[in-house]
Parts: sequence; C-alpha cells; structure tokens
Amino acid sequence: MGFFKENEEKDNLKDILKNSVEIEEDLMRTYLITAERVHDDDELKERLENFAEGNAKRTKQLIDELNETKET
Repeated sequence: MGFFKENEEKDNLKDILKNSVEIEEDLMRTYLITAERVHDDDELKERLENFAEGNAKRTKQLIDELNETKET
C-alpha cells in the first residue's frame, strides 16, 4: 500500500508543478504584453518587464523541479 501512496503523492506533486508552470508562463506573457502596450510610463514598463523576468526564473526553477521529480 505504501508504494501506491508514494506514487499518488508523486503524481499529485507533478500535477501541482505542471499547473504552477502554466500559471507562471501565463503571468509572464501578460506582463510582457502589458509592458508592450505601455508607452507613456517608462518606469511602469520596466517594472512589468522585471515581473516577467521573475516569472521566467520561477518557471525555469519549476521545470527543473519537475524534471527532478520525474527522475526519482
């Protein structure tokens, strides 16, 4: 029974990580699209681009974590 519970927990973790990757990617796209539409506020545009960069880093970390989870 323990083996199946471990597999179920691992599958749940993978699902959470995959969902988190999708959320981060959606946010990143939203920030970049919004930044492209900002023409009169350079500071806001830069902050939005920084938010997108942060999302890109988190996405990479989540993908790395997901790949590690697949290996074990």
